[in-house]
Amino acid sequence: MLKKANRIEPDSQQERSLKKHNPWIICTCSRQCYITLITGCYTCKWQIKQEKKSRPGPCCCSWKEKIFFPFLIISFLLSVVLLFVWIETSNEYFGFDWVIFLGTGYWFFWSIVLLSLFGILSAYSSLLVVLAFLLVWEGYELYLHWCHKILILLMILLCSFVLWILCQLWQERWLTAGLSLQIFAPYMHLSGITVMVILSWPVAFYLIHLEEEVRMRRYKMTYDRETAKGCNILTKLRALQVAIGLPFFLILLCLYIVPLGIHSPCIQEEDKLGPKPDFFGHRGAPMLGPENTMMSFEKAVEQGAYGLESDVQLSYDQVPFLMHDNDLRRTTNIRNVQPNASITHSSFFLWSFLSTLNAGKWFVQSRFKPFYHMKPLSRADREKAENQRIPKLTDLLELAQKEKKFVIFDLNTPPRKHPLRHTYIRHVVSVILASKIEQHLIFWLPSFDRQYVQSRAPGFQQVGQLFSIERLTKENISRINVDYKRLFYKGLKDYKAANININLYIVNEPWLYSLAWCSRIHSVTTDNIQTLSQLNHPYFFMTPGYYMFMWLLMDSVSAVLIFAIFYFHWWRESKKEMFNSSIHTVAPYFTWNKSQS
Repeated sequence: MLKKANRIEPDSQQERSLKKHNPWIICTCSRQCYITLITGCYTCKWQIKQEKKSRPGPCCCSWKEKIFFPFLIISFLLSVVLLFVWIETSNEYFGFDWVIFLGTGYWFFWSIVLLSLFGILSAYSSLLVVLAFLLVWEGYELYLHWCHKILILLMILLCSFVLWILCQLWQERWLTAGLSLQIFAPYMHLSGITVMVILSWPVAFYLIHLEEEVRMRRYKMTYDRETAKGCNILTKLRALQVAIGLPFFLILLCLYIVPLGIHSPCIQEEDKLGPKPDFFGHRGAPMLGPENTMMSFEKAVEQGAYGLESDVQLSYDQVPFLMHDNDLRRTTNIRNVQPNASITHSSFFLWSFLSTLNAGKWFVQSRFKPFYHMKPLSRADREKAENQRIPKLTDLLELAQKEKKFVIFDLNTPPRKHPLRHTYIRHVVSVILASKIEQHLIFWLPSFDRQYVQSRAPGFQQVGQLFSIERLTKENISRINVDYKRLFYKGLKDYKAANININLYIVNEPWLYSLAWCSRIHSVTTDNIQTLSQLNHPYFFMTPGYYMFMWLLMDSVSAVLIFAIFYFHWWRESKKEMFNSSIHTVAPYFTWNKSQS
């Protein structure tokens, strides 16, 4: 009986110890199903044939897999960078869709399609990386199925091609993404520390296992004659430890000190925050009504717009009217009325024809909606939108005079062979003066023939562009209208020091408006006036003292947690080693006891 008990007891003790050290996921589902799932998803083989390793060695796969694994990491990094850039540049989605429309003649939310595609690619590559880690964690060799390998290579090519396109043809995307860091950098810093705490668990697990492997190898070397081979293995194990641990701790150290280099406009004292920037309704309120229609401008007035922005074209019979595109395809029913003339420049039509076109039905059709996050129209607004016409410039001036709103507009140069090709500036000035609108309500933007405008209409407020301070002073201009991407990289402090009033376009996202607010910008041109007008305080605003408190708190807590995680893995491995040593010590006794029986 004593012998029998001695045989059973170590097995029971070993079983209890293994059960105690099993991964947490085993407690919630069948281990076999879990292993089958991760192995099947990664290798596309749903029958496990590999034997689990007792300890992770210096490598976890064949040399072919080791060669391909960097491609998986590259695909993951490229897809994440691409997704980040596309998310942060959502302010430019309308412009991207409009450029595609110019080339295809068909309006669609291609920007959202790309956003979904990049999200899928990032999720796919992230899943493969996580599966690879889980397989290494469980001690199985990596073998990525050839289907996954082909998709990874295609993903690298696609992401590289898109990034090349962005670098060559759409560099402004990078400018917007860079600006977003001024807002999100403090939060990315805090999130990065959280991610490093999470990653410390697998890093500590693998580093401690490698350390135990080194100890075991050294122990065996004392009884092994192949000392040189053992030394080579030890060198590889140490190199692997350095390759894993050194980057981790360097990144962690950089995150701990990176706030010293963060300078965000939205980290400032509360009493230094400037007034809320005013709004110019870009083509009115194009999310509430068809752009460049009277309904759209009326909606902008209802939302408290400071001014109204539009685009002016000149008909063939010299009537200034409101239209952004050079042709009428996107915002009118020209394709139904005169399909053959749909791509003709709008300035070659007579006003008697332009005034008959419907400029609102396109807006209520789901496939032509200009913005993907528009709210549904009420029944009254829908009926009103369906009956909108192309307005004249004088219609806008009449509304602005009535509501005491400022007017700013882009004046498009008529095409060749147009009667007003060389005199359009003087003609438009005459039309404005004839409308009897107060001159100070006009923000004059066109730079061509400015001296004539200043002499003919001295009450107009002259607006410049990204000109030098000397030129603005020479032309007596105290206000500029600039692309937000260019201004934040060129001379913002100089313009503010010279007391130049600044209007930014096009600002639609709350984070970008918050950046303008924190930077003491005077006004912005926006499509999203109904959302931005509801903001009572900048998003992502923090005082320096609060950020320093969060910085030191996160650094301290994360350091304690990471130390605790490493200590826990070291303690668990030490306990396992002690248990294994006891088993090896007792094993000869049981062998002798069995032989005696």
